[in-house]
Amino acid sequence: MARHRVPLLLPLSAALLLTFAAVAPAATESEPKPIEAATVAAEGLPYRNPIKPVQGADPWMEYYDGSYYLITTSWSSELTIRTSPTLAGIATAPSVQIYSAAGDEQCCNIWAPEMHLLDGPQGKRWYIYYNASRDVADYNPTQRIQVLRSEGLDPMGPYTHQGSVGLDEWQLDGSVLEMNDDLYFMGTYHDGSTQNLFIQALSDPATTTGPRRMLSRPTHDWETQGAPVQEGPEALYHGDDTFIVYSTSFCDTPDYKLGMLTYTGGDPLDSGSWSKSPEPVFQRDDADGVYGPGHNGFFQSPDGTEDWIVYHANDSASGGCTPDRTTRAQKFEWNADGTPDFGTPEPTGVALTGPSGETGPTPTGYRLVNRSSGLCLAVEGGSGDDGATAVQAGCGSGAQAVWDVEDLGDGTSRLVNHAGGGSLDVADCSTEDGADVRQWSWLDNTCQRFRMVLRDSGGWVSVANANSGKVLDVEDCGAAAGTNVRQWSWLDNACQQWRLEATT
Repeated sequence: MARHRVPLLLPLSAALLLTFAAVAPAATESEPKPIEAATVAAEGLPYRNPIKPVQGADPWMEYYDGSYYLITTSWSSELTIRTSPTLAGIATAPSVQIYSAAGDEQCCNIWAPEMHLLDGPQGKRWYIYYNASRDVADYNPTQRIQVLRSEGLDPMGPYTHQGSVGLDEWQLDGSVLEMNDDLYFMGTYHDGSTQNLFIQALSDPATTTGPRRMLSRPTHDWETQGAPVQEGPEALYHGDDTFIVYSTSFCDTPDYKLGMLTYTGGDPLDSGSWSKSPEPVFQRDDADGVYGPGHNGFFQSPDGTEDWIVYHANDSASGGCTPDRTTRAQKFEWNADGTPDFGTPEPTGVALTGPSGETGPTPTGYRLVNRSSGLCLAVEGGSGDDGATAVQAGCGSGAQAVWDVEDLGDGTSRLVNHAGGGSLDVADCSTEDGADVRQWSWLDNTCQRFRMVLRDSGGWVSVANANSGKVLDVEDCGAAAGTNVRQWSWLDNACQQWRLEATT
């Protein structure tokens, strides 16, 4: 059974190698500065923290078949994933909506999603564990852990909801421990006085069995800053050793940090089989201006020779538990006794050496290829004028058919044309079928915001306007270059589906 520190190199379709790759949008104050090509090191392509500068709380990263996949807390009813062939490219990759929660069981406020490739009743599938509320107004007490299962081996899905997992009570941060071909479910719960870690056996990736057991509770002073909390347990494997790295103290303080349990033998469900480190293993670094580092995950470099940690942190001591936390990543080493040495958080904005074995290059833009015609979304004639019409054109027609896709942090994106420099816009903020889609100067309104919504395996998405809810549509399903692109109600046809293909 694969453990998540082992490189996962199962085949995907060739089309996915170009689908959902990273993009470099127009710079904003929240984005990392460009990294000059001359700084590329032999060990890996350079990158800077944060690797996700907006809505980067509770990150989980996988490297699979040539690409990184990052999923984070959404604070909404939707789950999105961004992906890139390079770690640097994650910073500017678009977020693609792969699931939207519905119904009373999982209405809203999704937190702490994780992706795991596990053996289940249908063979190997991706399972996403996440918390979701049942009440939009009083969301925290009604949080339950949910699980999705992919239809195939594509990390982007599609996914179907398998139900809640674990006990029907407040518990968060679902994760999986794999030991001796057995699966265990982990998370955090509150016993009325302290917030503790739990562990429970799994009969399959979506079904717990037997009683929930307490795995660990906060006992050290460094685990009780702000409140006595242990949460976010994550398994880490090295040789024959197994560790559980967890977040501790209250996330609203700058003293949120990581502790660690080491497996010492015996039944993994028995707390006595685990030894707690007497000191934190990763914590704030005031000198570098990194506060509250926590809620981590682990991944390996593409060549399998390096171990990396992904986590969130704040740029100020007052950052707290907000959507403003950003995703960061860095390589870590191993001590002589076999324990991990995470070092200290790397400072923001400094050029760092990326994971070894990246083949790159980081994408510089996207073409949006129509599923019906095979042509690409473009601005007519590459015009720079406000009001220039969106049409479909040959995908090799240059900058007019290339777009930056800038993640705006709320599940929507701004599409900026490489030739004209304007933003994709629905004319006059119309909500009518057939309304013209055009280029316009950036006004930062919902008529210029679009959601990339996964519709089918192979990377096919609809591009839905945030104001009208309607999607980009090729007029009358025309197959000719120059055919108008408009908005229309979703009809579930190929003329309304697009694939994001990276340009370099």
